[in-house]
Amino acid sequence: MASLGLLLLLLLTALPPLWSSSLPGLDTAESKATIADLILSALERATVFLEQRLPEINLDGMVGVRVLEEQLKSVREKWAQEPLLQPLSLRVGMLGEKLEAAIQRSLHYLKLSDPKYLREFQLTLQPGFWKLPHAWIHTDASLVYPTFGPQDSFSEERSDVCLVQLLGTGTDSSEPCGLSDLCRSLMTKPGCSGYCLSHQLLFFLWARMRGCTQGPLQQSQDYINLFCANMMDLNRRAEAIGYAYPTRDIFMENNVTGHPVFYLPLCDSFLPPKAAPVTELYTDGPVMFCGMGGFSDFYKLRWLEAILSWQKQQEGCFGEPDAEDEELSKAIQYQQHFSRRVKRREKQFPDGCSSHNTATAVAALGGFLYILAEYPPANREPHPSTPPPPSSR
Repeated sequence: MASLGLLLLLLLTALPPLWSSSLPGLDTAESKATIADLILSALERATVFLEQRLPEINLDGMVGVRVLEEQLKSVREKWAQEPLLQPLSLRVGMLGEKLEAAIQRSLHYLKLSDPKYLREFQLTLQPGFWKLPHAWIHTDASLVYPTFGPQDSFSEERSDVCLVQLLGTGTDSSEPCGLSDLCRSLMTKPGCSGYCLSHQLLFFLWARMRGCTQGPLQQSQDYINLFCANMMDLNRRAEAIGYAYPTRDIFMENNVTGHPVFYLPLCDSFLPPKAAPVTELYTDGPVMFCGMGGFSDFYKLRWLEAILSWQKQQEGCFGEPDAEDEELSKAIQYQQHFSRRVKRREKQFPDGCSSHNTATAVAALGGFLYILAEYPPANREPHPSTPPPPSSR
Protein backbone atom coordinates (compact mmCIF):
# COMPACT_ATOMS: atom_id res chain seq x y z
CA MET A 1 0.00 0.00 0.00
CA ALA A 2 2.88 2.39 0.69
CA SER A 3 4.09 2.18 -2.90
CA LEU A 4 0.55 2.70 -4.21
CA GLY A 5 0.15 5.72 -1.97
CA LEU A 6 3.37 7.15 -3.35
CA LEU A 7 2.18 6.53 -6.90
CA LEU A 8 -1.09 8.36 -6.15
CA LEU A 9 0.92 11.27 -4.76
CA LEU A 10 3.05 11.35 -7.90
CA LEU A 11 -0.07 11.35 -10.06
CA LEU A 12 -1.53 14.21 -8.04
CA THR A 13 1.61 16.33 -8.39
CA ALA A 14 2.27 15.44 -12.03
CA LEU A 15 -1.15 16.45 -13.38
CA PRO A 16 -1.45 19.91 -14.92
CA PRO A 17 -3.37 22.52 -12.87
CA LEU A 18 -6.62 22.06 -14.77
CA TRP A 19 -6.74 18.38 -13.86
CA SER A 20 -5.18 18.49 -10.42
CA SER A 21 -8.49 18.99 -8.65
CA SER A 22 -10.92 16.69 -10.46
CA LEU A 23 -10.82 12.97 -11.04
CA PRO A 24 -11.91 13.05 -14.71
CA GLY A 25 -8.42 14.21 -15.68
CA LEU A 26 -7.21 10.64 -15.23
CA ASP A 27 -8.36 9.43 -18.62
CA THR A 28 -5.96 6.55 -19.37
CA ALA A 29 -6.50 2.91 -18.44
CA GLU A 30 -3.21 2.85 -16.50
CA SER A 31 -4.13 5.80 -14.27
CA LYS A 32 -7.64 4.44 -13.80
CA ALA A 33 -6.17 1.12 -12.65
CA THR A 34 -3.91 2.82 -10.13
CA ILE A 35 -6.66 4.87 -8.54
CA ALA A 36 -9.16 2.01 -8.72
CA ASP A 37 -6.80 -0.31 -6.85
CA LEU A 38 -6.51 2.20 -3.99
CA ILE A 39 -10.28 2.62 -3.79
CA LEU A 40 -11.03 -1.09 -4.03
CA SER A 41 -8.56 -1.88 -1.25
CA ALA A 42 -10.38 0.58 1.01
CA LEU A 43 -13.79 -0.81 0.02
CA GLU A 44 -12.70 -4.39 0.66
CA ARG A 45 -11.55 -3.49 4.18
CA ALA A 46 -14.83 -1.66 4.82
CA THR A 47 -16.78 -4.69 3.58
CA VAL A 48 -15.04 -6.93 6.10
CA PHE A 49 -16.09 -4.48 8.84
CA LEU A 50 -19.70 -4.46 7.60
CA GLU A 51 -19.87 -8.25 7.41
CA GLN A 52 -18.51 -8.61 10.94
CA ARG A 53 -20.90 -6.03 12.43
CA LEU A 54 -23.91 -6.83 10.23
CA PRO A 55 -26.38 -7.56 13.09
CA GLU A 56 -25.71 -4.06 14.43
CA ILE A 57 -25.73 -2.06 11.17
CA ASN A 58 -28.87 0.05 10.81
CA LEU A 59 -30.94 0.55 7.68
CA ASP A 60 -29.38 3.92 6.88
CA GLY A 61 -26.01 2.18 6.84
CA MET A 62 -27.26 -0.49 4.47
CA VAL A 63 -28.61 2.17 2.09
CA GLY A 64 -25.02 3.26 1.50
CA VAL A 65 -24.14 -0.37 0.81
CA ARG A 66 -26.94 -0.63 -1.77
CA VAL A 67 -25.74 2.54 -3.51
CA LEU A 68 -22.23 1.09 -3.63
CA GLU A 69 -23.49 -2.24 -5.01
CA GLU A 70 -25.31 -0.44 -7.83
CA GLN A 71 -22.16 1.54 -8.64
CA LEU A 72 -20.00 -1.58 -8.67
CA LYS A 73 -22.42 -3.37 -10.98
CA SER A 74 -22.05 -0.66 -13.59
CA VAL A 75 -18.26 -0.42 -13.15
CA ARG A 76 -17.85 -4.18 -13.58
CA GLU A 77 -19.78 -4.17 -16.86
CA LYS A 78 -17.76 -1.29 -18.33
CA TRP A 79 -14.33 -2.50 -17.25
CA ALA A 80 -14.99 -6.04 -18.44
CA GLN A 81 -14.66 -4.60 -21.96
CA GLU A 82 -11.19 -3.06 -21.35
CA PRO A 83 -8.32 -5.61 -21.33
CA LEU A 84 -6.14 -3.70 -18.86
CA LEU A 85 -9.04 -3.28 -16.47
CA GLN A 86 -10.51 -6.78 -16.72
CA PRO A 87 -8.72 -8.07 -13.57
CA LEU A 88 -10.18 -5.13 -11.66
CA SER A 89 -13.57 -5.88 -13.17
CA LEU A 90 -13.43 -9.38 -11.68
CA ARG A 91 -12.43 -7.93 -8.33
CA VAL A 92 -15.31 -5.44 -8.50
CA GLY A 93 -17.72 -8.27 -9.32
CA MET A 94 -16.62 -10.35 -6.33
CA LEU A 95 -17.01 -7.38 -4.01
CA GLY A 96 -20.47 -6.63 -5.41
CA GLU A 97 -21.58 -10.22 -4.75
CA LYS A 98 -20.44 -9.96 -1.13
CA LEU A 99 -22.36 -6.73 -0.69
CA GLU A 100 -25.55 -8.14 -2.21
CA ALA A 101 -25.37 -11.12 0.14
CA ALA A 102 -24.81 -8.77 3.10
CA ILE A 103 -27.85 -6.66 2.14
CA GLN A 104 -30.08 -9.73 1.98
CA ARG A 105 -28.80 -11.03 5.32
CA SER A 106 -29.27 -7.62 6.93
CA LEU A 107 -33.02 -7.68 6.26
CA HIS A 108 -33.42 -10.39 8.91
CA TYR A 109 -31.72 -8.26 11.56
CA LEU A 110 -33.55 -5.09 10.53
CA LYS A 111 -36.92 -6.83 10.87
CA LEU A 112 -36.02 -7.66 14.46
CA SER A 113 -34.45 -4.34 15.45
CA ASP A 114 -36.64 -1.74 13.71
CA PRO A 115 -39.55 -3.30 11.76
CA LYS A 116 -41.52 -0.06 11.28
CA TYR A 117 -38.53 1.81 9.89
CA LEU A 118 -37.75 -1.13 7.61
CA ARG A 119 -41.30 -1.22 6.27
CA GLU A 120 -41.19 2.49 5.52
CA PHE A 121 -37.77 2.58 3.86
CA GLN A 122 -37.09 -0.95 2.60
CA LEU A 123 -37.78 0.29 -0.94
CA THR A 124 -34.45 2.15 -0.84
CA LEU A 125 -32.66 -1.17 -0.35
CA GLN A 126 -34.23 -2.76 -3.43
CA PRO A 127 -32.13 -3.34 -6.57
CA GLY A 128 -32.78 -0.65 -9.16
CA PHE A 129 -34.12 2.00 -6.80
CA TRP A 130 -30.94 4.07 -7.02
CA LYS A 131 -30.56 5.26 -10.60
CA LEU A 132 -27.03 6.30 -11.46
CA PRO A 133 -26.21 9.40 -13.52
CA HIS A 134 -24.99 8.91 -17.09
CA ALA A 135 -24.20 12.53 -17.84
CA TRP A 136 -22.39 15.14 -15.82
CA ILE A 137 -22.74 18.79 -14.89
CA HIS A 138 -20.99 21.23 -12.53
CA THR A 139 -22.42 23.20 -9.63
CA ASP A 140 -23.38 26.83 -10.17
CA ALA A 141 -21.76 29.14 -7.61
CA SER A 142 -24.38 31.83 -8.29
CA LEU A 143 -26.93 29.66 -6.46
CA VAL A 144 -25.08 29.72 -3.12
CA TYR A 145 -27.08 31.29 -0.28
CA PRO A 146 -25.71 34.63 0.97
CA THR A 147 -26.19 33.34 4.53
CA PHE A 148 -27.30 30.10 6.17
CA GLY A 149 -30.21 30.06 8.60
CA PRO A 150 -30.46 28.42 12.04
CA GLN A 151 -31.02 24.67 12.22
CA ASP A 152 -33.20 24.56 15.33
CA SER A 153 -36.48 24.16 13.42
CA PHE A 154 -35.37 21.03 11.53
CA SER A 155 -36.81 17.75 12.79
CA GLU A 156 -35.69 14.32 11.66
CA GLU A 157 -39.12 12.95 12.57
CA ARG A 158 -40.84 15.47 10.29
CA SER A 159 -38.38 14.73 7.53
CA ASP A 160 -39.08 11.00 7.83
CA VAL A 161 -42.81 11.67 7.50
CA CYS A 162 -42.18 13.60 4.29
CA LEU A 163 -39.93 10.89 2.84
CA VAL A 164 -42.55 8.22 3.63
CA GLN A 165 -45.21 10.33 1.90
CA LEU A 166 -42.96 10.60 -1.13
CA LEU A 167 -42.23 6.88 -1.25
CA GLY A 168 -45.88 5.95 -0.60
CA THR A 169 -44.92 3.41 2.06
CA GLY A 170 -47.04 4.66 4.98
CA THR A 171 -49.70 2.64 6.79
CA ASP A 172 -52.48 4.53 5.00
CA SER A 173 -51.67 2.75 1.70
CA SER A 174 -51.11 6.11 0.06
CA GLU A 175 -49.87 6.51 -3.48
CA PRO A 176 -46.23 7.54 -4.00
CA CYS A 177 -45.24 11.13 -4.70
CA GLY A 178 -47.29 12.58 -1.85
CA LEU A 179 -46.42 16.14 -0.82
CA SER A 180 -48.26 17.88 2.03
CA ASP A 181 -48.08 21.64 2.55
CA LEU A 182 -45.91 21.05 5.62
CA CYS A 183 -43.46 18.92 3.64
CA ARG A 184 -43.44 21.37 0.74
CA SER A 185 -42.41 24.11 3.19
CA LEU A 186 -39.79 21.97 4.95
CA MET A 187 -38.16 20.57 1.83
CA THR A 188 -37.98 23.84 -0.09
CA LYS A 189 -36.99 26.09 2.81
CA PRO A 190 -34.05 28.30 1.74
CA GLY A 191 -30.92 28.82 3.80
CA CYS A 192 -30.55 25.30 5.17
CA SER A 193 -27.17 23.72 5.87
CA GLY A 194 -25.94 20.49 7.45
CA TYR A 195 -28.55 17.87 8.26
CA CYS A 196 -31.44 19.97 6.95
CA LEU A 197 -29.76 20.59 3.58
CA SER A 198 -28.81 16.94 3.10
CA HIS A 199 -32.40 15.81 3.76
CA GLN A 200 -33.76 18.39 1.34
CA LEU A 201 -31.46 17.05 -1.35
CA LEU A 202 -32.31 13.45 -0.48
CA PHE A 203 -36.02 14.25 -0.82
CA PHE A 204 -35.70 15.59 -4.36
CA LEU A 205 -33.26 12.84 -5.38
CA TRP A 206 -35.83 10.29 -4.27
CA ALA A 207 -38.56 12.20 -6.10
CA ARG A 208 -36.50 11.80 -9.25
CA MET A 209 -35.88 8.11 -8.53
CA ARG A 210 -39.65 7.57 -8.12
CA GLY A 211 -40.53 9.53 -11.25
CA CYS A 212 -42.57 12.14 -9.34
CA THR A 213 -43.41 15.11 -11.57
CA GLN A 214 -46.42 16.91 -10.11
CA GLY A 215 -46.35 20.31 -8.41
CA PRO A 216 -42.95 21.37 -7.06
CA LEU A 217 -41.64 17.90 -7.89
CA GLN A 218 -41.62 19.01 -11.52
CA GLN A 219 -38.70 21.21 -10.47
CA SER A 220 -36.69 18.46 -8.77
CA GLN A 221 -33.61 19.11 -10.89
CA ASP A 222 -33.74 22.84 -10.09
CA TYR A 223 -33.77 22.08 -6.36
CA ILE A 224 -30.99 19.50 -6.75
CA ASN A 225 -28.91 22.16 -8.55
CA LEU A 226 -29.58 24.64 -5.73
CA PHE A 227 -28.79 22.27 -2.87
CA CYS A 228 -25.63 20.85 -4.46
CA ALA A 229 -24.31 24.35 -5.16
CA ASN A 230 -24.60 25.05 -1.44
CA MET A 231 -23.12 21.69 -0.50
CA MET A 232 -20.14 22.48 -2.71
CA ASP A 233 -19.73 25.79 -0.90
CA LEU A 234 -19.87 24.06 2.48
CA ASN A 235 -17.43 21.37 1.34
CA ARG A 236 -14.93 23.99 0.26
CA ARG A 237 -15.27 25.79 3.56
CA ALA A 238 -14.76 22.51 5.43
CA GLU A 239 -11.66 21.87 3.33
CA ALA A 240 -10.36 25.37 4.08
CA ILE A 241 -10.43 24.73 7.83
CA GLY A 242 -8.89 21.28 7.62
CA TYR A 243 -11.90 18.89 7.59
CA ALA A 244 -12.53 18.89 11.36
CA TYR A 245 -14.08 15.56 12.32
CA PRO A 246 -17.78 16.39 12.64
CA THR A 247 -17.82 17.88 9.14
CA ARG A 248 -16.51 14.73 7.42
CA ASP A 249 -19.76 12.83 7.17
CA ILE A 250 -21.83 15.63 5.65
CA PHE A 251 -18.89 16.27 3.34
CA MET A 252 -19.02 12.68 2.09
CA GLU A 253 -22.81 12.75 1.99
CA ASN A 254 -22.88 15.87 -0.16
CA ASN A 255 -20.58 14.16 -2.60
CA VAL A 256 -22.71 10.99 -3.00
CA THR A 257 -25.87 10.14 -0.11
CA GLY A 258 -24.70 9.87 4.91
CA HIS A 259 -24.25 12.36 7.65
CA PRO A 260 -21.74 12.52 10.53
CA VAL A 261 -23.13 12.20 13.95
CA PHE A 262 -23.01 15.97 14.41
CA TYR A 263 -24.42 18.66 12.15
CA LEU A 264 -22.97 22.15 12.52
CA PRO A 265 -23.55 25.12 10.22
CA LEU A 266 -20.14 26.17 8.96
CA CYS A 267 -20.13 29.75 10.11
CA ASP A 268 -17.33 31.25 12.17
CA SER A 269 -19.21 31.16 15.45
CA PHE A 270 -19.68 27.40 15.19
CA LEU A 271 -16.29 26.40 13.86
CA PRO A 272 -14.21 24.18 16.15
CA PRO A 273 -10.75 25.19 17.38
CA LYS A 274 -8.39 25.67 14.44
CA ALA A 275 -6.18 22.80 15.63
CA ALA A 276 -8.98 20.32 14.92
CA PRO A 277 -9.20 18.57 11.57
CA VAL A 278 -12.75 19.33 10.08
CA THR A 279 -13.85 16.34 8.04
CA GLU A 280 -16.88 14.10 8.15
CA LEU A 281 -19.71 16.48 8.18
CA TYR A 282 -19.02 18.20 4.92
CA THR A 283 -17.13 15.72 2.80
CA ASP A 284 -18.15 12.21 1.84
CA GLY A 285 -21.90 12.88 2.30
CA PRO A 286 -22.06 15.64 -0.31
CA VAL A 287 -19.87 13.48 -2.54
CA MET A 288 -22.40 10.68 -2.22
CA PHE A 289 -25.60 12.69 -2.75
CA CYS A 290 -24.39 15.21 -5.30
CA GLY A 291 -22.40 12.54 -7.10
CA MET A 292 -25.69 10.67 -7.52
CA GLY A 293 -27.12 13.94 -8.79
CA GLY A 294 -24.57 13.98 -11.63
CA PHE A 295 -22.20 16.70 -10.37
CA SER A 296 -18.71 15.72 -11.45
CA ASP A 297 -16.98 18.59 -9.63
CA PHE A 298 -17.48 16.74 -6.32
CA TYR A 299 -15.04 14.08 -7.52
CA LYS A 300 -11.76 15.81 -6.80
CA LEU A 301 -8.55 13.83 -6.36
CA ARG A 302 -7.64 15.74 -3.23
CA TRP A 303 -11.06 14.90 -1.73
CA LEU A 304 -10.58 11.25 -2.65
CA GLU A 305 -7.23 11.32 -0.88
CA ALA A 306 -8.84 12.91 2.19
CA ILE A 307 -11.64 10.32 2.39
CA LEU A 308 -9.17 7.44 2.02
CA SER A 309 -7.12 8.89 4.87
CA TRP A 310 -10.11 8.82 7.24
CA GLN A 311 -10.47 5.04 7.15
CA LYS A 312 -9.40 3.23 10.30
CA GLN A 313 -6.79 0.83 8.96
CA GLN A 314 -7.25 -1.87 11.58
CA GLU A 315 -11.05 -1.93 11.72
CA GLY A 316 -11.73 -0.95 8.08
CA CYS A 317 -14.51 1.41 9.16
CA PHE A 318 -14.99 5.18 9.14
CA GLY A 319 -15.93 7.19 12.19
CA GLU A 320 -14.50 9.20 15.04
CA PRO A 321 -10.77 9.83 14.59
CA ASP A 322 -8.35 8.51 17.16
CA ALA A 323 -7.72 11.27 19.69
CA GLU A 324 -3.93 10.97 19.63
CA ASP A 325 -3.35 14.30 21.30
CA GLU A 326 -5.04 16.48 23.87
CA GLU A 327 -5.91 19.23 21.37
CA LEU A 328 -7.91 16.89 19.10
CA SER A 329 -9.69 15.33 22.08
CA LYS A 330 -10.70 18.78 23.32
CA ALA A 331 -11.86 19.78 19.83
CA ILE A 332 -14.15 16.73 19.57
CA GLN A 333 -15.61 17.44 23.01
CA TYR A 334 -16.14 21.08 22.01
CA GLN A 335 -18.04 20.07 18.86
CA GLN A 336 -20.13 17.51 20.75
CA HIS A 337 -21.06 20.15 23.32
CA PHE A 338 -22.43 22.52 20.68
CA SER A 339 -23.99 19.82 18.50
CA ARG A 340 -27.52 18.94 19.51
CA ARG A 341 -28.61 17.17 16.36
CA VAL A 342 -27.63 13.52 16.60
CA LYS A 343 -28.80 10.92 14.11
CA ARG A 344 -31.54 8.98 15.92
CA ARG A 345 -30.64 5.63 14.43
CA GLU A 346 -26.91 6.18 14.24
CA LYS A 347 -24.82 3.28 15.50
CA GLN A 348 -21.58 4.43 17.09
CA PHE A 349 -19.36 1.52 18.18
CA PRO A 350 -17.03 1.61 21.22
CA ASP A 351 -13.97 1.60 18.94
CA GLY A 352 -15.11 4.84 17.29
CA CYS A 353 -16.53 3.16 14.19
CA SER A 354 -19.79 4.58 12.85
CA SER A 355 -22.20 2.64 10.65
CA HIS A 356 -23.49 5.88 9.12
CA ASN A 357 -20.05 7.37 8.45
CA THR A 358 -18.93 4.07 6.93
CA ALA A 359 -22.03 3.93 4.71
CA THR A 360 -21.51 7.44 3.33
CA ALA A 361 -17.81 6.82 2.86
CA VAL A 362 -18.20 3.60 0.86
CA ALA A 363 -20.90 5.16 -1.34
CA ALA A 364 -18.67 8.19 -1.91
CA LEU A 365 -15.74 5.96 -2.82
CA GLY A 366 -18.00 3.92 -5.08
CA GLY A 367 -18.89 7.16 -6.84
CA PHE A 368 -15.21 7.81 -7.56
CA LEU A 369 -14.96 4.35 -9.14
CA TYR A 370 -18.15 4.98 -11.10
CA ILE A 371 -17.00 8.26 -12.62
CA LEU A 372 -13.66 6.66 -13.50
CA ALA A 373 -15.58 4.09 -15.52
CA GLU A 374 -18.07 6.60 -16.93
CA TYR A 375 -15.79 9.41 -17.97
CA PRO A 376 -14.74 9.24 -21.65
CA PRO A 377 -11.15 9.07 -22.95
CA ALA A 378 -9.35 12.32 -23.74
CA ASN A 379 -10.29 12.18 -27.43
CA ARG A 380 -14.02 12.31 -26.70
CA GLU A 381 -16.17 15.08 -25.25
CA PRO A 382 -17.87 14.55 -21.88
CA HIS A 383 -21.57 13.82 -21.91
CA PRO A 384 -23.96 16.79 -21.87
CA SER A 385 -25.76 17.93 -18.75
CA THR A 386 -27.71 15.35 -16.79
CA PRO A 387 -31.37 14.85 -17.68
CA PRO A 388 -33.63 13.31 -15.05
CA PRO A 389 -33.22 9.52 -15.40
CA PRO A 390 -36.25 7.67 -16.74
CA SER A 391 -38.22 5.95 -14.05
CA SER A 392 -41.72 4.72 -13.55
CA ARG A 393 -44.04 5.15 -10.63
